Amino acid sequence: MSISRRHFVESAGVAVAGAYLGPLLHHVRAPDHDIIVRGGTVFDGSGRAGREADVAIAHGKVRAVQRRIRARASLEIDGRGLAVAPGFIDIHSHADDTLFDDPRLESVVRQGVTTVVVGQDGSSRFPVNAADSGRTFASVRDFFTAIDALPAAANIATMVGLGTLREIVVGEDDRPATPEELRRMVQMVQDALDAGACGASSGLEYTPGAFAPRDELVALCRPLAHRGLCYATHMRNEDDRLLEAIDEAIAVARGARCRLQVSHLKTEGVRNWPKLDAVFARIADARKDHLDVAFDRYPYTAYQTGLTNLLPVSALDGGTDKLLARLADSSELAKIREGTLAKVELIGGWDNVMISGVRAPEDKAAEGQRLGTYSQQLGVDPFDQMVHMLQRNRADIGIVGFAMSEQNLERILAHPQGMVCSDGGAFAIEGPARRGHPHPRGLGTFPRVLGHYVRERKVFPLETAIHKMTALPASRLGLHDRGRLAVGAAADVVVFDPATIDDRATYTDPFQYPAGISAVIVNGAVAVRDGEHTGASTGTAVRPG
Repeated sequence: MSISRRHFVESAGVAVAGAYLGPLLHHVRAPDHDIIVRGGTVFDGSGRAGREADVAIAHGKVRAVQRRIRARASLEIDGRGLAVAPGFIDIHSHADDTLFDDPRLESVVRQGVTTVVVGQDGSSRFPVNAADSGRTFASVRDFFTAIDALPAAANIATMVGLGTLREIVVGEDDRPATPEELRRMVQMVQDALDAGACGASSGLEYTPGAFAPRDELVALCRPLAHRGLCYATHMRNEDDRLLEAIDEAIAVARGARCRLQVSHLKTEGVRNWPKLDAVFARIADARKDHLDVAFDRYPYTAYQTGLTNLLPVSALDGGTDKLLARLADSSELAKIREGTLAKVELIGGWDNVMISGVRAPEDKAAEGQRLGTYSQQLGVDPFDQMVHMLQRNRADIGIVGFAMSEQNLERILAHPQGMVCSDGGAFAIEGPARRGHPHPRGLGTFPRVLGHYVRERKVFPLETAIHKMTALPASRLGLHDRGRLAVGAAADVVVFDPATIDDRATYTDPFQYPAGISAVIVNGAVAVRDGEHTGASTGTAVRPG
């Protein structure tokens, strides 16, 4: 249910209601606060059960959380029958993909998300070198300056991408870094953290991150340790070598003595679904050994990645031009075919691969199509069709892969160390952020958890879900003034109806905003009101501490 007009009363210096002003006053007293949310069930983010209270906001901060606040505000929100929570924090986001084209971040704030963490999977928007045309920011400081100048509708935190550093310093070849190259990369990590990056990320299934050996990762993560920040890793493998990958991630964190955040934890392929118990056991053992390990996950059983993720990693050695040359070489193509068909078999066939985005206009018809069925309609072998599309699009094609277990998903979300992430971009129903045929997680993740997994499936209680979306990720990122509703905290707030909140985006029709979110407040300004974007853009670059 969206809040009706009666839930908002704007005073702008006049009486809010007769109950708050005596009949004999001869002048109008200025309001005491900017916003008061009245009578909602307040969940403070700690994991404790909600309690009925008012929340007062002024100058971008929470000023009071009390059973009854008698002061007045310029804007009053009737929260009766609704949940009032800290703004959600998306600990693993790709919202920066469209951020500078559309800083309204429609699909982000409409989910109740007030802070996103970008720079994920080993790839960040900084730094650049003289030959680099794909990124535009020389440093974290430049990136944050650009964020504040937009401004964005939500807060932006960023990690430094270790794959980006390797690309700049080492290149795209499969070789170890020299001692001097490693020293340069370590210094770049230190510089990024000094300037406000909230951790370091790796994408070890992607190149050139896949070419980084363990000792390189350990060295690059050591600067995180004394800052208490996380190494967030898209592990080297999430299917047949899942257990070896989790062992490596733990070994890197242990060697660097830093915190570990396993990105979008999953067990991919039916034959790997039973490995989840062993994954949890390894995490428990590491925590017993005083290693701080946690993880995040989106609430869907399909993942999104690039089409090149189906290829053997050896095919990607040297970058895009060398890959395209291999695809044109019949002897090389035979080896690529063998490895690709094995991966496709693992995930259950070509119809478990949906094309989500292409560059070439002649392939636009493939967006939203299952590759097996689409190829059959064209009368082409699916592998051959994949090769043709990779060549036409310079290997830049997005896919959604259907390969995970619903039961495992629920266990991952419910685990005490599990958090909620979207792993998705920022989209809009219209405008420059309407791109391709994306995974629905970019428009529905957080409402889906609260609607499907809390209300319908009862996987965990509402207060636990909110904790996994607010205070828990804030603590992992060092964002001490966010993720909680407490006096002095940043005024990031979401007001929603637990009985009706739901995701609407689907795999076949992803461009749909969620239902049941009435108001979203970012740094003390209303970004969503009556379920609609207000146009407010008060998000800022946020840093640990």
